[in-house]
Amino acid sequence: MRILLCLFFVFFVSCYEVERNCTDYQTGTFTSAITINDSTYNSVFTRTKDLQVETYKGHVDSTTVRWINDCEVIFRTINPKNMQEQKDIHLKILTTTYSTYTFEYSYIGDKTKQKGTATRIN
Repeated sequence: MRILLCLFFVFFVSCYEVERNCTDYQTGTFTSAITINDSTYNSVFTRTKDLQVETYKGHVDSTTVRWINDCEVIFRTINPKNMQEQKDIHLKILTTTYSTYTFEYSYIGDKTKQKGTATRIN
């Protein structure tokens, strides 16, 4: 009986998958929150299939959007003003809910990844 319970438990735990309805978040208007070294950075952005316009502390940035698959995207700054802005960003959606998604991102070639949450506002 004990073995049967263990098998039953393993069966249901191994079938659990994190929900990722990434296509629901490929377009729209969102707010995002990213925490780095105990500081939280908030921004608002609008994304279409090809373009993302983000506002952070009154500064507007526009990037092209290239989806690698349903859950991973590459952003490229349209008019970079410095070397940092010339680096492309890779973002991966990790989980989704009915109105939010969690993500991780990094500059292409960097091993350091940051995590954040985005919330749909329309």
